[in-house]
Amino acid sequence: MPNSLAPALEFAPGLLLAARGAGAGIGAAIFDVDGVLTDGRVYIGAAGEVFKAFSTLDGQGMKLLVDAGIVPIVVTGRDSAAVRRRMADLGVFHAAYGAVDKMAAAATLVDGLGLDWDRVAAMGDDWPDLPILRRAAFACAPPHAHVEVRAVAHHVTEAAAGHGAAREFCDLLLVASGRYAELLRGPLFALDGAR
Repeated sequence: MPNSLAPALEFAPGLLLAARGAGAGIGAAIFDVDGVLTDGRVYIGAAGEVFKAFSTLDGQGMKLLVDAGIVPIVVTGRDSAAVRRRMADLGVFHAAYGAVDKMAAAATLVDGLGLDWDRVAAMGDDWPDLPILRRAAFACAPPHAHVEVRAVAHHVTEAAAGHGAAREFCDLLLVASGRYAELLRGPLFALDGAR
């Protein structure tokens, strides 16, 4: 028996139009890690190990992007075993770790996918993310992002970073692409870490 769930999620029509991108629509979504996929805090143990907390809501959203044909890309200024492990668990293959110049790293990844920037969305929270957010067709920020980032964002999420902000971004892209309702009516499996 097919799933008969009807979407309860709604976004303003103007926001959906902006989130569609140009031409063939959004083909890739760039995510910062600290302050987007995490709450921005970095825990460092006595032996120097780094601990980070990630939201399974965000992970599920990133997996749903893949199912909708939108490639998740991670560009982060830090490099840690925790982040690499999380991205591996999610199947995020397009990533730049320890990127000093995030724009240069993002451009290399976007070019490698053969996409134009009018098909790229991005989410960031601080100054190093600004060049990417300004270049992307659609820019998003969590509510605690620096004021300069919020000023260039097309959308500031209601959910906090590390607590579903990236999922809200993913859901917005999925609704704008017209794939959200189809995915909701499909098999409802846990995607985060399941593949």
